[in-house]
Amino acid sequence: MNLQPKISESSTPLPAQADVVVIGGGVAGVATALFLAQRKVSVVLCEKGRISGEQSSRNWGWIRKMGRDARELPLVIESAALWQQLASEMTEDIGFRIGGATYLAKTEADLAERVAWLEENRSFDLDSRILSKRQTDELLGRNDGCFQGALHTASDAMAEPAVAVAALARHAAFLGADVIENCAVRTVERSSGKVSAVITEHGRIACQTVILAGGVWSRVFLENLGLSFPQLAIKSSVLRLGPTTTPPVTGAIGSRKVSIRARQDGGYTLARSGAAEFQIIPAALRHFPAYLPILKKRWKIMKVRAGKDFFGPLGRARWQPDEISPFEKNRVLNPEPDKALLHDVLRSARQLFPQMADAQPKEIWAGMIDVMPDEIPVIDRVPNYDGMWMATGLSGHGFGIGPGVGLLTAQLVTGETPVADPKPFAYSRFKQKIAA
Repeated sequence: MNLQPKISESSTPLPAQADVVVIGGGVAGVATALFLAQRKVSVVLCEKGRISGEQSSRNWGWIRKMGRDARELPLVIESAALWQQLASEMTEDIGFRIGGATYLAKTEADLAERVAWLEENRSFDLDSRILSKRQTDELLGRNDGCFQGALHTASDAMAEPAVAVAALARHAAFLGADVIENCAVRTVERSSGKVSAVITEHGRIACQTVILAGGVWSRVFLENLGLSFPQLAIKSSVLRLGPTTTPPVTGAIGSRKVSIRARQDGGYTLARSGAAEFQIIPAALRHFPAYLPILKKRWKIMKVRAGKDFFGPLGRARWQPDEISPFEKNRVLNPEPDKALLHDVLRSARQLFPQMADAQPKEIWAGMIDVMPDEIPVIDRVPNYDGMWMATGLSGHGFGIGPGVGLLTAQLVTGETPVADPKPFAYSRFKQKIAA
């Protein structure tokens, strides 16, 4: 069965009302709508462009517990289990498979870092383990002792982002969610300080609860409400490599120069961990001090750019409910990939695995990642807006943690006991002024 989400056309009337309106059709918004629909909550999801049109379909496809921050590990563990469950429930193949993930350690310092993470997180009872130099060689099909060891988690998984989140949206629609594409939400309406409706480009939807899951657009939306939110966007570039004669990788491999995931089509997704472009826009200047730790940590691989993006779609904007919003002017962000970076990534992949010499590049792309200063999501109420919540700032972990974020958000909204402690994801951890 090929279930299609309900698509909004200009001639199609909007639902007059719903219990909950979710803003944003990425993995966080789609998963939230899905779990609300499971609970028989009347939910409408509004996406300004197409479902999973931005980072949710452009990421690496890793579903990993290994290497995560301890604050989000409980939610990540739950999310990995949810991916497996959802993959078994849906009628569509999303490429979910458990193939393991490995972080290589080139130096003794790298290995010490991997060991430290494992020691710090032993209480989570993961199957992660340290591989010796010999075991790492065996895993990679080498015999040169090039790596000091590795951190390996056999239970880590992967799926195909290009199809997975859209399939989740169709599953949510099957469960009763109203999924609407090409329908930008311009703002939120309040009555006596409480949310009463959203105003979309096609009209009003009355509701009691709004969940903002807008990815990189969340800050822009909140600023128009007069709220300051220290979320920025960084650009990440990715390359798709065709199949090799002798497949060297069946799971996911992370190293300093290249990260590789085996694809369902027999090829590979290649990128470089932490290598991204940090764009100077008004919000970047405003929140720059909060991001100094990230920039200092990654200064060798993080590019800082100033240019036309200063006045671009993620820059400072204000609009009224009856005016065209930035979300209508920019349905899908489609940034230019960093070709020089990807050329070096491909070279690094072929150095790591000479078997890849015969594999040809098939596609390159880039996406915009919504990042927080501490690289942990915000899943919480929106200050001063009774009835409004946010689930955003997934900081490059969104695909793997997305179902967990959706479940936690749905539970918080419906008053259920949460699957994980929500305190680490509180908005209040940032000492921000309310006025933007």
